[in-house]
Amino acid sequence: MSAADFAAANLSRATGAGLDPHEYLRVTGELTDLEQWGEAFMRAAREHLARAGQAATAISAGEHLRAAARWFHFATLGPNRQNALAAAEADTAMRRALELLEPQARRIEGPGFTGWLRGPADAAATVVVVPGLDSGKEEFHDLVTALLRRGLAVFAMDGPGQGALAATSTVRADYHHVIGQVIDTLGARNVGLVGLSLGGYYVAESAARESRVAAAVTVSGPFRLHWDVLPPPVRDLLIQRAGGEEAARRFAGQVDLSALAPQITCPLLIIDGGQDVIPGVTNGEPLACLAPHGRYVSLPHGDHLLGNARPDWLAMAVDWISGALA
Repeated sequence: MSAADFAAANLSRATGAGLDPHEYLRVTGELTDLEQWGEAFMRAAREHLARAGQAATAISAGEHLRAAARWFHFATLGPNRQNALAAAEADTAMRRALELLEPQARRIEGPGFTGWLRGPADAAATVVVVPGLDSGKEEFHDLVTALLRRGLAVFAMDGPGQGALAATSTVRADYHHVIGQVIDTLGARNVGLVGLSLGGYYVAESAARESRVAAAVTVSGPFRLHWDVLPPPVRDLLIQRAGGEEAARRFAGQVDLSALAPQITCPLLIIDGGQDVIPGVTNGEPLACLAPHGRYVSLPHGDHLLGNARPDWLAMAVDWISGALA
């Protein structure tokens, strides 16, 4: 895939993560080869770090640091020999941003997870935002902001093989063990989950096996994976995050909600995009049919992660989970 095609395919995801679209087009427009992706995005991130250092106010510095975190994160989504460094830099920049913009935010860590707890300390409910195969807690800017505006506490996390933990851990299909640890550590009594991309599978699997989950939303989450049909870029990414081809095959074979879906007793909202067609990936409609309280929303024009259709689903989804947790 050319650099231009890859950049175009990730434009809606980038804007959903909070990257300025004009800056994104400028940075990606200078790429002559996709192998330049990581270097270019890390350079853009460091420009925001420099602006933060020169900012006249703490608010401006914090906003530039938050932008830097997202640029560092996006540096990991394309070819980049410094992926581990970029993920670590994203983590550090977000920490520095929150220290300035939201000093009440708390870093919460436990076995197999790390993340930021934001929002009111006396919130009636906590929503855990679960990223996908190559995403992390620095992404999904619009979603987290919308949840916070509704008075919810939000824990944006990295789990095994994700974000800040990608260099030191591998993906696991029994993600409910991680979610159980998160709930234990947070001490939250009213917990909802929102999972994006592969995080949608993690959320559904957790909702089936973790009784403390009160409501859940999946966005572009897979119902089932078929290893032999997956396109090579997806298989390569799975191999990287699983720690080898055999482990990736086993993991893909475990991503199947056929038996688990009927066990999801909490309210469940499944959102898909009609343009999100990946060979070897069965989307969420079967999950909605099998889950006792499943509701399915399909947006014909939506792409993967529905970044090109945010007005059609984002407010609706956060209102739905807010109401379900009330």
